[in-house]
Amino acid sequence: MFHTILIQPLFNLLIVFYNYVTFGDLGLAIIALTIAIRLVLYPIFYKGIKSQMVMQRMQPEMKRIQQEHKQDKQKQAQQMMALYKEHQTNPFSSIFYTLIQLPILFAVYRIFLTGVTVESLKDLYSFIPAPESINSLFLGVLDVSHPSWIIVIIATIANFLQSHMLAKQAAARGGANAPGGAATKYMAYLAPILTLVILPKLAAAIGLYWTTTAIFSIFQQYSINKQISRRESDNVNVPNKRIVSGSH
Repeated sequence: MFHTILIQPLFNLLIVFYNYVTFGDLGLAIIALTIAIRLVLYPIFYKGIKSQMVMQRMQPEMKRIQQEHKQDKQKQAQQMMALYKEHQTNPFSSIFYTLIQLPILFAVYRIFLTGVTVESLKDLYSFIPAPESINSLFLGVLDVSHPSWIIVIIATIANFLQSHMLAKQAAARGGANAPGGAATKYMAYLAPILTLVILPKLAAAIGLYWTTTAIFSIFQQYSINKQISRRESDNVNVPNKRIVSGSH
């Protein structure tokens, strides 16, 4: 069922890009598919980032409640729930927005792990023609069906820049003690290390997807931050409106 709902449609979309958009360049088709997925998931990323910002800015109030009611856990919990309601958010929002992305990401990895083969082409819908042959060269140079240290190095740098940007933004919003701030800072080093360890063993197709995701995420994060900041600035001048509000 998972194969039919997610893996097969995404594989067919990859072949559509390969046939009609990138004109037989599998590497470019992978990049196109990655960007398409990120655009579809944009509303989810937006809500997730907005929820994180709300939680970070609630940190001083959360600490105050914890200090004032440290002897009364029930009262503390009631005050926390009231605070979440006041800011129209909940502590599990960012986790929820992350989890609902995982099935799509898993499906994409399955596609690239399997590769585009004669066997996998049997998954094509009847109205999508199978390519006569598969050109696995990216820009006529790099074979994405085999591991590539060039892609590994680029992916590692891209992941470091993405993680570093997230850690820097988290620190700027809520300081070193912001919720998730320490974890985000830790990921700034962990993510590129994992990239450097895992990708050399995998086909460059996965590395290319990994790289495109990281680079696109940097621009997407910047765009979302600008949108949220602009809306907050607009709300400052509107009476009886909150500067930041989350979403359930």
